[in-house]
Amino acid sequence: MVGVLTPVSAFAFIGLAIASYRWFSWTRNALSDLGVVWGSTAVLFNFGLFLSGLLALNFSIGLFILMRENWVGKIGASIFVLSCLSLEGISLFPENMRPFHYIFSVAFFFLMPISLLVITVYYLRVHQLRMAVFTFLVAVAAILPWALQFTMPYVSGVAIPEAISAAAGSVWTLVLSYMMLRATARVKGS
Repeated sequence: MVGVLTPVSAFAFIGLAIASYRWFSWTRNALSDLGVVWGSTAVLFNFGLFLSGLLALNFSIGLFILMRENWVGKIGASIFVLSCLSLEGISLFPENMRPFHYIFSVAFFFLMPISLLVITVYYLRVHQLRMAVFTFLVAVAAILPWALQFTMPYVSGVAIPEAISAAAGSVWTLVLSYMMLRATARVKGS
């Protein structure tokens, strides 16, 4: 269930933070700019990331348990844990706390797709081709906006690549969470 709540809480609080700050621009800002706006905007943004980071860490425990019998899966789940800790770091060290915010932000947007690429290998090793292809495509969707931004900048800010990359990871988390919930329900129903 926490895998469902993670992206829902993240995007709900980001949406509320954006709604509370009328000067936010998708093309000129970073999402993290919301974390230093005085008042409710920063509180909503930073609390939302902190909460989703905690929920993601809880989800990653289930991910680690799911993949515990395969060393590649354990590595992928461990990298995913590091990306969750990086998300926590983004919330605890807002943009005005340099260089920590930058380090955590880069770590999150780097480690999340890397974890998915490693988990792709896990799914190949356990002969789950559909999940391998899906996970690989999500990893590509998380990497692509950044690759385009660095090679052919399409916006002056990074809110769009951040949102696309995070949304890709969120889709994967939602799908895997649903699959884990179904498997748990089947076991309980037996």
